[in-house]
Amino acid sequence: MERDDDFVRRREHLARLDEEQLEQRFWRLAEQIVEPLLELARTHTTPSIERSVLLRMGFSSLEANAIVAKVLDHDLIGKGAGHVVYVVASRTGLPVRDAGLKLSADELWDVALEAFRGA
Repeated sequence: MERDDDFVRRREHLARLDEEQLEQRFWRLAEQIVEPLLELARTHTTPSIERSVLLRMGFSSLEANAIVAKVLDHDLIGKGAGHVVYVVASRTGLPVRDAGLKLSADELWDVALEAFRGA
């Protein structure tokens, strides 16, 4: 039974490629498809994603929620809540957990703002 479509015509440009060339073409096209998604992930975040990051850093759900709320209040969500906590911990010499808890208590924001806004 003959196919009632244009498969043969549409694959003509691929017919002359060997297996290695087909594989290279596949990965090149896959990269083109995925690149916009990767760029979106690099440039966009959500409070939910940031809470998830903080949970993996060892904060409880309530602590993570409080930290993200403060990060949002200070308009630093684009920097990443976990990144903010890490940078503040690095600059103050505090353990990450202590820095995060202080940020959630509305402390050390001068350090965070200086680090991220150059104030």
